[in-house]
Amino acid sequence: MAVRRVLLAEPRGFCAGVEMAIKALSWMVRVFEAPVYCYHEIVHNQIVVDRFRELGVIFVDTVEEVPEGAPLMLSAHGSAPEVVLAARDQGRFVVNAVCPLVTKVHHEAKTRARKGYTVLYVGHAGHDEAVGTLAEAPEAIRLVEHPEDIESIAATIADPSRVALLAQTTLAMGDWTDVMDEALERFPDLWTASRNDLCFATTNRQEALTLIADRSDAVIVIGSANSSNTLALAKVAEGAGSRIVLRIDGPDELDLEMIGDAEIVGVTAGASAPEELVNAVIAKLAPSEGIENVRVTDEDEYFP
Repeated sequence: MAVRRVLLAEPRGFCAGVEMAIKALSWMVRVFEAPVYCYHEIVHNQIVVDRFRELGVIFVDTVEEVPEGAPLMLSAHGSAPEVVLAARDQGRFVVNAVCPLVTKVHHEAKTRARKGYTVLYVGHAGHDEAVGTLAEAPEAIRLVEHPEDIESIAATIADPSRVALLAQTTLAMGDWTDVMDEALERFPDLWTASRNDLCFATTNRQEALTLIADRSDAVIVIGSANSSNTLALAKVAEGAGSRIVLRIDGPDELDLEMIGDAEIVGVTAGASAPEELVNAVIAKLAPSEGIENVRVTDEDEYFP
């Protein structure tokens, strides 16, 4: 059975932080002779990364791989303090493309640690953003991945009245609230930021997807498998009761048999996925009745 209509979530795709990072690396490619180096993937999208590789960008996992004097960009996810210091050694030209919202969490972590708090950080082990944040105050921060982690961590906290809760910016809202509820039960004096650490773009995309998920026979989330916010979108769709949820990098991974007899298909994209991929996926779906845009809010934020 052919697809009848596509429900297109708005907003979707690139966030302000990703746009800032991509523009900065594009500028470096224009200004400097190849190769330009980038510490970690500039954003977690394989298609974007591969395009920069074709332009002469070399992605590295350690600053030591970067030659003396070479141009170097630090990724949007934020870097450990020692990485930032090492990057500036040996005459390298460094652009730090860290998202300002990640910088906010780094500042909160350092400030709470200086005030004697134990900082519970809700995030994914090994994710670039989490690694960078944990390094800001390693003696004070404890990683929390699941609500049940709180119980074992609580036994090690000397002063339960001085506990703060911070988060990776790209979490699913449900993951954040589940941990926060558990932490509040254990620590009634828990400190949290006046506005939670989840990125507004992450939250907006999840809310928009929620509006279309229960109306769709299938939901397609466009974005790479190593993108935390993309995986969060897929989780939101599953939680909303979508019968079929597909996470794909782009149109080449879409087999129409995967959506079975779905007539109404919801489509969204993670914060690192280019809009052209969305257009290509919709073209492949070829909805007979066209597209219905489902908007939750407008985004006009811009990071220079």
